[in-house]
Amino acid sequence: QLQLVESGGGLVQPGGSLRLSCAASGFPLNYYAIGWFRQAPGKEREGVSCITANGGRTNYADSVKGRFTISRDNAKEMVYLQMNSLKAEDTAIYYCARYPVNRCVLSLGSYDYWGQGTQVTVSS
Repeated sequence: QLQLVESGGGLVQPGGSLRLSCAASGFPLNYYAIGWFRQAPGKEREGVSCITANGGRTNYADSVKGRFTISRDNAKEMVYLQMNSLKAEDTAIYYCARYPVNRCVLSLGSYDYWGQGTQVTVSS
């Protein structure tokens, strides 16, 4: 069965770092772009970053540029989000998702499979 499973979330202080992982199974990861999204309490889900199938193109939300880095290792069926210089406003549940064709976009509408999410809390 198709699965996307996020891990690596937790509680960190402002200025700290986390690396999130997205483990894929049940489909050929190297054919698909993958996006990271987040949703804070009471807020709309928003796109954070995305990466094309072979890692050739990436996009980032303005709020995370220069702080977050997306990467992938198709041989390991993994996608990562390195999060540095974390701020309180980064607190959210973070999700990875699959795009049905090899496109890197930050809008939610066309992503067809989603993981369960992992909680990131940035607080002193």
